[in-house]
Amino acid sequence: MTPQPPDVPTEAVTGWWETDVCDIAPDVIRLRGYPIEQLIGRISVPGMIWLLLRGDLPARGQAALLERAMVAAVDHGAQAPSIAAARMAVTCGVGLNSAIATGVGLLGDVHGGAGQQCMEVLAAIRERVDREAISVEEAVEETLADQRAAGRYMPGFGHRFHRRDPRRDPLMAAVEESTRHGVVDGAFLAIGLEIERRLSSGRSRPVPMNIDGATAIIYSELGFPPELGRGLFVLSRSIGILAHAWEEKKQGRRIKGPIPPPLLPAYRGVPARDVPAGQ
Repeated sequence: MTPQPPDVPTEAVTGWWETDVCDIAPDVIRLRGYPIEQLIGRISVPGMIWLLLRGDLPARGQAALLERAMVAAVDHGAQAPSIAAARMAVTCGVGLNSAIATGVGLLGDVHGGAGQQCMEVLAAIRERVDREAISVEEAVEETLADQRAAGRYMPGFGHRFHRRDPRRDPLMAAVEESTRHGVVDGAFLAIGLEIERRLSSGRSRPVPMNIDGATAIIYSELGFPPELGRGLFVLSRSIGILAHAWEEKKQGRRIKGPIPPPLLPAYRGVPARDVPAGQ
C-alpha cells in the first residue's frame, strides 16, 4: 500500500516562498503594496529599483541621485573582461540571456568589486568617527595607515587608464548639490574627499577617486549597504553588457576567441618530443 503524504496546512505551503516584494493574484500585481498600473508612467526605473530594494517610494532627489550613479557606470569599453566574455559567448550561439549571464558572472572581487569594498571602508571610517568621537581627518589618517601596514590598497581611488576619471566630477557635484538640498547628509562625501586629499598629498600626480569610489559615496549616502552597492553596479553594467552582446551578435561572427586568427597563444612549455619506445 502506497503511504499517503501527510496533510500540510495551506499556510505552510504558501509561506514556503513568502515575500514582501510582490503580491500577485488574478488580475492583480502589487509591488510593495503599490498597484503596478499606478506605478507605470509615474516612477522611473531607478525609482522602481529603490522601491523593490528599500520597500517604499524614494523622494525625488533620492531617485535622481541614484539614477546618476547608475548611468555613469553602464559601460567602460570592450576591453573589460565582463564585456569581452559576453561578446565571445554570443558568438558561440548562446542567447542574449546567457551572454549577459556570462559577463555578469565575471563581476567579482577584482573586476567589479571595488565599489563594495570602498563602501565597506567608508562605513568603517564613519563608525570610527562616531564610536571614538574623533574627527574625519583623524579617522581617515588612521584607516589609511592601517591599510598601508597591512599591504592593502584603497579601493575606489586612482585609475589604471584615466589620469582623472571623467565620471568623478559630475557625480561629486551631484552629491554636493544633494547635500545642500538636504537629500543626503554629506557625511560619506566628506570622508571620500578627505581620503582623496590624503592620497594625493605630497604626490606630483594626484590620486582622484574613480567610478567605484564616486558611486560608493553615492550609494552610501543613500543608505544602501555595501553588498547592495555591488548589486546596483551589476544592474548598471549589465546594460553595457547587453549592448555589446547585441552588437557582436549583429556582426555575425562565429566562435570568436580572445585573440584574432591566425594568432595563437604563446607556448612556453616543453619542446616537441616523441613518446619513448615501449611506452
